[in-house]
Amino acid sequence: MGRFHGGEERFFLLPSPYCLLLSRQPHESRTHMTCYAIDGVIPVIDPAAYVHPTAVLIGDVVVGPGCYVGPGASLRGDFGWIELHAGSNVQDNCVAHSFPNCAVIVEENGHIGHGAILHGCRVGRDALIGMHAVIMDDADIGPESIVAACAFVPAGSRFEPRSLIVGTPARVLRKINDDDLARKQEGTAAYHELTRRSLASLVEVAPHTAVAADRKRLRLPELRKLTKSQER
Repeated sequence: MGRFHGGEERFFLLPSPYCLLLSRQPHESRTHMTCYAIDGVIPVIDPAAYVHPTAVLIGDVVVGPGCYVGPGASLRGDFGWIELHAGSNVQDNCVAHSFPNCAVIVEENGHIGHGAILHGCRVGRDALIGMHAVIMDDADIGPESIVAACAFVPAGSRFEPRSLIVGTPARVLRKINDDDLARKQEGTAAYHELTRRSLASLVEVAPHTAVAADRKRLRLPELRKLTKSQER
């Protein structure tokens, strides 16, 4: 079963457990993504999204344009459904799941840090979920909010836009200011660029056995860290 997009890319949903993206970009490549249908429902991945081959997508999962899904992420749409809206990212080893007939929604430019767990919740536009945070069922994280690393957000929690949410159980520490939000948006923009870089050049290779004298290093624009920002 195939769909064609402007003659540039071909996106195939195969009857095997794999989705296959064939890209006719300058660096032509094949990326196998581990996708499973369940009860006849197949994941959907926009051609402008990047999903790492070790991520697992099951059933009713929709990944929108410009999204990034990192290594080891598990998006299980086998009870409810999962939506990643345009420009959002779900990083390494994150888990998204829900109770039956419920959803995980990550709105536009949502930013889900390494190892976070989303269970039947909504993450608002331009919000950030910190590393290893847990967001429980029916929780609603307001737009442009930040949930601190390792926070636990109980089921049914509601947070207003631009909340800095910390602790176990989570509480609002203060409002997000313009500088906090700008730092968050810079980080999300870096993941937009990582999506483009990954689509263009990320390929599986055999490692070298020694460090070459002229070994190349990655040189990227600096990012302002959140250090001190959350203490104000």
